[in-house]
Amino acid sequence: MIAFGYITALSLSYFLLAPDFKGLSFTEYFIQSEAKPIFLTLGLLLPIGFIVMSKAVEYGGIVRTDAAQRLALFLQIIAAVILFGETLNNMRVGGVIVAFFALFCLLTKPTKSIENALKAVFALAAVWLIWGVTGILFKKIALMGGAFPTTLFVTFSIAAVLMFTYLLIKRTFWNASSLVGGIILGCLNFGNILFYIYAHQYFKENPTIVFATMDIGVICLGMIVGALVFKEKISKINMLGIVLGITAILLLRV
Repeated sequence: MIAFGYITALSLSYFLLAPDFKGLSFTEYFIQSEAKPIFLTLGLLLPIGFIVMSKAVEYGGIVRTDAAQRLALFLQIIAAVILFGETLNNMRVGGVIVAFFALFCLLTKPTKSIENALKAVFALAAVWLIWGVTGILFKKIALMGGAFPTTLFVTFSIAAVLMFTYLLIKRTFWNASSLVGGIILGCLNFGNILFYIYAHQYFKENPTIVFATMDIGVICLGMIVGALVFKEKISKINMLGIVLGITAILLLRV
């Protein structure tokens, strides 16, 4: 489904965004572009991120996985200071500290198996790190202005090739439901990334507004879906983690 999703996202980026290779072929652009470090890293992290996220959901649950992904926000805030020259006031420093406590609470899950507990911690931590770096790289793509469609197209191309290669090596069974699910996933994934970039371009002087507004909504929605639809049990310490996570995001927005 993820593989077909990247084919869908790749097609949408080509037909809707009309990437311009500036007179170069795809191969020449791939070799000569200054954006090469960005699209190579993103093309690798996107498929790996989905695979790691599936493991995080399996061992840690959808609520904790969503929260771990969105708490990667404070990594992006640190990058905003170091890479993009933003000012980190006292409230945002407090938000980073609160985010650490929130992450600890969200990663805590009662289990009879120490092995499963360790798998959950490592998977959730990997989600946190991968999506933190991914968000930073998408911010850099947003700074490219009108040149971002080409970089996005190449990124989806790399991700698609890697995912299909991975599935072929595993000799995965292909079916129609995966194709349909992949088209839906690809549309949602493409729309999410596209509007995320547009939002960063519109609020280019205040990226924390984009980070915080999106993350608050996703954490709240993930909690509701996980509890009501998937019948996940949320402990008191996990609830505390969710509250601290939202608090941290609000502090980082100030």
